[in-house]
Amino acid sequence: MDIVQIIEIVALVMGIPYMILEVLQKNTMWYFGLFTSTACAIQFFLESNWANMGLNIYYVGMAFWGLYQWRKDSSEVQADVHLRRLSPKMAIVSAAILLFGTGLLVWLLTILNDSNPWLDALSTCLCVIGMLWLAKSIPYHWILWVIGDTILVVMCFLAGKYWMTALYVAYVIASSYGFFHWRKRGEYVHDA
Repeated sequence: MDIVQIIEIVALVMGIPYMILEVLQKNTMWYFGLFTSTACAIQFFLESNWANMGLNIYYVGMAFWGLYQWRKDSSEVQADVHLRRLSPKMAIVSAAILLFGTGLLVWLLTILNDSNPWLDALSTCLCVIGMLWLAKSIPYHWILWVIGDTILVVMCFLAGKYWMTALYVAYVIASSYGFFHWRKRGEYVHDA
């Protein structure tokens, strides 16, 4: 077993409680996310998968902001899950990230000889938006996770990263469940 496989296993072991805690919307999710993202960033760095490495570095930073945001929101709502609506401004920003970010990343990743620039760029942009929406408790982030993680399942499987494939398959399943769980158990925070 080489270092990449060991890191994959660490990411899988830390990723499972992360998933469960995300579905349940527990603040401790962010700590597991921090460790999972760090492990994934290292693994993607070792394999020259630059966009996914950068994505996981972004996740590390978002873990701190998400924890702050969720603590604030959970003090305002008594429901199991606190939700926010997708504002028109956030929708426009998200569309710009998806369109322009994907195009820019495809160009950059092609220059860097990424193994699959189109899938890497698209999954990265979907996941950037998904994490932003997750930190804001927008329930539709689950749909972005399903699409982005399905792309990552394909990428990891084709690259022979079977532990990571298993992790992303689990993420797709958890995301599908999470969407319905949040919609059923959630209460919207009143934005000021």
